[in-house]
Amino acid sequence: MATLTELNVYPLKSGGGTALRTAELRATGVRWDREFMLVTPEGRFLSQREYARMALLRPAFDGRELTVGVADPALDTGPLVHKPVDDGPVLDVTVHRAECRGIDQGDEAAAWFGALLDADCRLVRFTGRRETSRGGAVVEFADGYPLLVISRESLDDLNGRLDDPLPMNRFRPNLVVEGLGAFGEDRVRRLRIGETVIEMVKACARCVITTTDQDSGERGREPLRTLARYRTIDRGIRFGQNAVPRTLGTLTVGDEVEVLEPA
Repeated sequence: MATLTELNVYPLKSGGGTALRTAELRATGVRWDREFMLVTPEGRFLSQREYARMALLRPAFDGRELTVGVADPALDTGPLVHKPVDDGPVLDVTVHRAECRGIDQGDEAAAWFGALLDADCRLVRFTGRRETSRGGAVVEFADGYPLLVISRESLDDLNGRLDDPLPMNRFRPNLVVEGLGAFGEDRVRRLRIGETVIEMVKACARCVITTTDQDSGERGREPLRTLARYRTIDRGIRFGQNAVPRTLGTLTVGDEVEVLEPA
């Protein structure tokens, strides 16, 4: 018996996550996931890879207002409360090498983020259509796929090898399941979660963001150093599975997780 134990959304790409009790699963993933993104004047996305301070951003979006606070009181000058605009300039932007489009959200939001990060940047909201490279799905501003799934036991296995255990938020999953066993997410192809069905399409390659403390913005060497010893697959360090929705509906923490098809 496996269950869904965590459900997270990340309204702003590379900002902090919000734990949910229930959420709508859409073709592009959890509703509002990676709806917004910061970009350079040239349209290249900003992330914690270059700006570790983005880990301290605490965004929340209800479809009407984007509110962004800062976890560090020393940096917090008051939250950004932004009502998204649909009539701003449409910018050509990139996520890694993928081209997509975003609606510029104006000077006030750009100035707020720019002051915090000490960077010339713009806030954009996703518009248009972006297809995944595998799986025949669509995605907004996530790195490549609508969902990231991790087994709770996978983290337990990793923490058993570390001197200092790490929280799940280092890996920024949308869905955390329990009961599949360590790296059980690698051994399944399709899962039914509540009334939804998802398909695993690609093991997730991990980067320096996993070494960034999501509460302080400080960086270390773990978990990449340890993961490299036993999770290097196809010349990359892999942890978790990228997935795409196949049957849409409502997800709720506590939903039963059923293996429909093994890998």
